[in-house]
Amino acid sequence: MCGIVGYTGKKQAAPILLQGLAKLEYRGYDSAGLAVRDGDGMAEVVKAKGRLSVLADKTDNGKALKGTCGIGHTRWATHGEPSQKNAHPHVSGNCKGSGSGVVESEVVGVHNGIIENFVELKDKLLKNGYQFYSETDTEVAIKLIDYYYKKYNEGPIDAIAKAMVRIRGSYAIEVMFKDLPGEIWVARKDSPMIIGLKDDESYIASDVPAILKYTRNVYYIGNLEMAKVTAGDVHFYNLDGEEIQKELTEIKWDTEAAEKGGYEHFMMKEIHEQPKAVRDTMNKVVADGKIDLREVGLSDEEIKEISGITIVACGSAWHVGMVAQYVFEDLAKIPVRVELASEFRYRNPLLDPKSLVIVISQSGETADSLAALREAKSRGVKTLGIVNVVGSSIAREADSVYYTMAGPEIAVATTKAYSAQLMAIYCLAVQFGFVREALEKEEYSRLISELETIPDKIQKVLSEKERLQWFASKYADAHDVFFIGRGVDYAICLEGSLKMKEISYIHSEAYAAGELKHGTISLIEDNTLVIGVLTQQRLFEKTVSNMVECKARGAYLMGLTGYGNYSIEDTCNFTTYIPKVDDHFMASLAVVPLQLLGYYISVARGLDVDKPRNLAKSVTVE
Repeated sequence: MCGIVGYTGKKQAAPILLQGLAKLEYRGYDSAGLAVRDGDGMAEVVKAKGRLSVLADKTDNGKALKGTCGIGHTRWATHGEPSQKNAHPHVSGNCKGSGSGVVESEVVGVHNGIIENFVELKDKLLKNGYQFYSETDTEVAIKLIDYYYKKYNEGPIDAIAKAMVRIRGSYAIEVMFKDLPGEIWVARKDSPMIIGLKDDESYIASDVPAILKYTRNVYYIGNLEMAKVTAGDVHFYNLDGEEIQKELTEIKWDTEAAEKGGYEHFMMKEIHEQPKAVRDTMNKVVADGKIDLREVGLSDEEIKEISGITIVACGSAWHVGMVAQYVFEDLAKIPVRVELASEFRYRNPLLDPKSLVIVISQSGETADSLAALREAKSRGVKTLGIVNVVGSSIAREADSVYYTMAGPEIAVATTKAYSAQLMAIYCLAVQFGFVREALEKEEYSRLISELETIPDKIQKVLSEKERLQWFASKYADAHDVFFIGRGVDYAICLEGSLKMKEISYIHSEAYAAGELKHGTISLIEDNTLVIGVLTQQRLFEKTVSNMVECKARGAYLMGLTGYGNYSIEDTCNFTTYIPKVDDHFMASLAVVPLQLLGYYISVARGLDVDKPRNLAKSVTVE
């Protein structure tokens, strides 16, 4: 969370900073602070605990702070309790108290994100004579920059780059240096940041709404990049200190642009929203270690009477159904069929009147899925919709509805809606298993506990994506990619392959690994990328054997598996790991690296990630 702003130009900075923070207060509300300088190198820092209004009152709405260059922050506490001393900005000097007032520190800065190794870095700095007045990871980052700035005396680029290499975690950092008045230096890794220009003024923010009042011309600073911001100008640098060029983007002043959250693309924003979407979808039915489907509209009596399940969906929602087939049958011991909605009503399907038809659709308006729902209802079969849009056609017409809590999804390629649908399926399957007495109470409780760990584990996957970005750049020119796996892993491969083809335009296919020898292996050539998904422990060795067969024919192998399965590195050329959860639920974690891989390859190819050619978000025609 947290919100950051910055301004350098000809106007008084503090009122502009406060107005920007007001637009970002939803990102942090525990404390707030400003640092402003007026050309002499000295910075005046004012901080306050509580809502932004406390800081506004303390500074007379910013009028009390003179100066045309400054940074600001509104905090949501992570390291250290909400307090004035823990509020940002932080300073590099060995201050007594909170780091407020007129300071002569070499570096003053603010930060969004979490620095995971701040204890290790703090120990290093303590050994080099630094003292700390706060409990925050941010103070550590600011003093680390100061340490490298003084030690090597090679300027801000070198100091910030060295700090970026040492820091593990996520950050968007703004810093001002004592001997560089009028300049704000920024750096970013994972946490969003934008830089806006207008005439002789420059604006910095963690989200678009903070600067829309002032300009619609913005730069999106990339991951692991730095920038020097001066009045009306900005220069960007990579980690090697080389200047890089970026294109200025015009914000169209519409709602969608303002919702991008500082990310370069909606898809990346929505990938990062998955932990919340999954948690909210789970919390809709899970409380106090139990699942309650009354709000969904399914009673225990109805669940007990269901003879079988037919899942009908299109695209990614159909892939959710493929996962559901394995999970439902194993946990609830109930037969499941998964049908493509576009085929369902044209083959006169045989439906038991006591069965349940589950229709999955993000929009709730997918034409083929809606038609399938109506076909099932016309035959007197009970229906359940899993949809993301309240009041949509499927939601209105289904007998029961499980609303996923993904929120608006703008990018055409679904990410968070898919993950929310998976969680809905898990909750249904676990409850069906318990009600139908296929699960003992102890196992039921254990599975719910496992479900509750998924959001944080998705966040862990997102925090370790840099290697995937590197790998994507290596294979951005691939012509063919094959995804292989068994069981749930095969269902994961289907979604990974779709993400690859729909946004990167690379031909990709997903195969059940055991089917390779029945024709597909003839397509393997030297350097063909084969991605093996190996999250199911009982199938691990069999899938490895299939990957070895591909490698013998010249394939380049990427493995995706859980932590601990390090033997895979003897087979694969490149491996990415995810946290472990119960095997039934591994799709929720394994899909995230595949989403990121498709995204990064698309970006590397210079494509329109959010709006791939020939595709629409909601398919409302057959």
